[in-house]
Amino acid sequence: MPDNRPTQILEAAARLIARRGVRGLRVEEVSAEAAVSTALIYYHFKDRAGLLRRTLEFISRRAVRYTDAALETSDDPRVQLTEMLLLELQDSPQVRENSAAWGELRATAVFDPDLRELLAAATQEWVDDLAGLLRRAQEAGPDGAGADPHAAAERLTALVEGLSERWLSGTTSLQRAHELLRGAVETELRPV
Repeated sequence: MPDNRPTQILEAAARLIARRGVRGLRVEEVSAEAAVSTALIYYHFKDRAGLLRRTLEFISRRAVRYTDAALETSDDPRVQLTEMLLLELQDSPQVRENSAAWGELRATAVFDPDLRELLAAATQEWVDDLAGLLRRAQEAGPDGAGADPHAAAERLTALVEGLSERWLSGTTSLQRAHELLRGAVETELRPV
């Protein structure tokens, strides 16, 4: 039987980061939230920095699981692309938690070079995945052309991150965020 305690710890860390941020996060709080000993956290993650790194990887994998559902909605890459991005902004506890934790980890990376490298790699992977989908959507379009897929993917991912922060902070409604994102996808897929 596999040991689910590392996942239990990562879920607890993601919840705490989403609720209260990274800067004051202590291993003892994660221990209490996960109902495990601090020694077990140190055993699995070595230190606080290791826990943060693995939490970033955990929330990235979790996001892929719910956004990949877009690939099953249609065979049309344009629809898949739009749905995949919209799934990053849904009013579900897991997506809210992921979005808040991602934003907190991104803000912390400003001051933490190790976390910055991991965040850059995770972001690059997201951009590369979207660029491939954008390329397919352009090829399937009537003119088969559009903006540079990689640059378009960078703009769209940056927009999703910004809209996520505005939505979570209550300065933009979820409906408005979806409208802006749909418009941006249409703009990026327009022939140049």
